[in-house]
Amino acid sequence: MPRYAFRIEYDGRPFAGWQRQANVPSVQQTLEEALAKLQTMEPRTTTAGRTDAGVHAIGQAASVDLEKPWDVFRLAEALNWHLKPAPVAITACAEVPDDFSARFSALSRGYTYRLVCRRAPVVHDAGLVWQVRGALDVAAMTEAAKHLIGKHDFTTFRAVHCQAQSPVKTLNSIDVEEVPALGGGREIRFHLEARSFLHNQVRSIVGSLERVGAGSWEPDDMRTALEACDRAACGPVAPPDGLYMTGVGYPEDPFVSGWRETEVETR
Repeated sequence: MPRYAFRIEYDGRPFAGWQRQANVPSVQQTLEEALAKLQTMEPRTTTAGRTDAGVHAIGQAASVDLEKPWDVFRLAEALNWHLKPAPVAITACAEVPDDFSARFSALSRGYTYRLVCRRAPVVHDAGLVWQVRGALDVAAMTEAAKHLIGKHDFTTFRAVHCQAQSPVKTLNSIDVEEVPALGGGREIRFHLEARSFLHNQVRSIVGSLERVGAGSWEPDDMRTALEACDRAACGPVAPPDGLYMTGVGYPEDPFVSGWRETEVETR
């Protein structure tokens, strides 16, 4: 059976997360039901990251075994047709070796969190960003974030029901940038990369950094919270609205020789 990899974009608002669950919609179920329209049996996909309810993606990755070979362009086109009207799209597709796994072959995963500072309600980005009404100190948040880079016990920033075997993770990078927000105000983006993340780790980190930016915490309080290894030391958990899975790193980019959305004009 040939194996294929997909890069997937989705709006997480209608879903209870990536993973299949009984009696609630999920991205995985939506994708697998679309795949079932292309063959006799509904396949099971493997994903790089199981995003939570309401979390979005522009660079999720998944792999699947299919019953017959496909031209990757036609496979992506067929899937996108059957995915409608769900807010899910295949933006890249490639045939991959049998030993490729979207989950276990991944070397890194990237997330971006979008936060908008403005007093007026967010209209066009409602549900797609976290809105706070006050200004935030980007320099202070950048300083605080430095305490988190590297290998640490992230128990403080781990959900109590996290199923990871160890709270020790290595955060490769965390960058904070400020850009003009669409429609007014300021948008702050938090970019994080690691081989893997704990459940709610990114949202817990962003929620604590917001406390630094608002002046409720000093930058060094982030180190104190980290070293406490105590969930009670964490700041408020940021809502899922602003979180996006932005990409997955592999030893070799599986989509280099496959079809990518950037090639659409050449087809």
